[in-house]
Amino acid sequence: MSKLQERARVARMRMEHRRAAEPVQLFLPGMEAFVRAMPNHIARSSLFAPVARGRKRFYNEEPLITRSDVVLTYTGEQLDEPQADVALQLIYEARCIPLGVPIRINRAAFLRAIGRSTGKHDYEWLHRVMKAFYKASFIIEVKRRDGSTKYCVGDTKAFRIVADLDYDADNERYTVTLDPRWRQLFENQEFALIDWNKRLQIGRGQDMAKALQRLIAASADPVQAYAMSWLKDKMQYASPMRKFREAVSAAVDELKRVGVIARGEIDVGRRGSAQLVLWVTRARPSG
Repeated sequence: MSKLQERARVARMRMEHRRAAEPVQLFLPGMEAFVRAMPNHIARSSLFAPVARGRKRFYNEEPLITRSDVVLTYTGEQLDEPQADVALQLIYEARCIPLGVPIRINRAAFLRAIGRSTGKHDYEWLHRVMKAFYKASFIIEVKRRDGSTKYCVGDTKAFRIVADLDYDADNERYTVTLDPRWRQLFENQEFALIDWNKRLQIGRGQDMAKALQRLIAASADPVQAYAMSWLKDKMQYASPMRKFREAVSAAVDELKRVGVIARGEIDVGRRGSAQLVLWVTRARPSG
């Protein structure tokens, strides 16, 4: 590549980064009162996982589990499934104003919206989650079929789940700013629409069922199959495969109970390895 071409390429990248950083309305068709949205590449990754309570692993610019056409490099604590609920609600709260413009959030109303109580423990938990989102950062590179880069977010300037955060103790209110570059992750209709009503019906302690619901929503296929070995890594499940199968079976039963899927089973795939097959009750809404 000549110096002139290289300069032109760098100039285009700078212009794209400036454009991506400008406040912009996030218009997501299909996101109604009881629907939440998450970019497919996030929903399919191990960024949020049904990990056990307690001390969490900390990542330092490490790649997460995701699809082969995506590289997601993360710095921060391992995020869990209840924290995914917070992320989903934050994106929903931002639907009416441009990304990059501060959002005012009443903490009690926010907790009720995600199905939690409004006691001292819940307020403290929400504050820890907000701080974790502000501290965490990632780089996501999405590739085309030929291996070239389709887009990359966070490579030159840190991309955070929450770009800016402030808490007003007198009014019990957060002021949260989401990075305008979230728009790029939602472009080309590459986002999952999640039935919020069914998610709130999922029983307490059924985090794996919630994780599977997000994964299912990232595809429009009525029948979906996932290799159990990949799924175990994505879920950050450290116990033996035998116990993982039991946990997955329990999650499948819960998803059937709330109506996310009609049927699910673990069988042997074409290559002779175990896979989870799910029959989705209804394909995700178009969006």
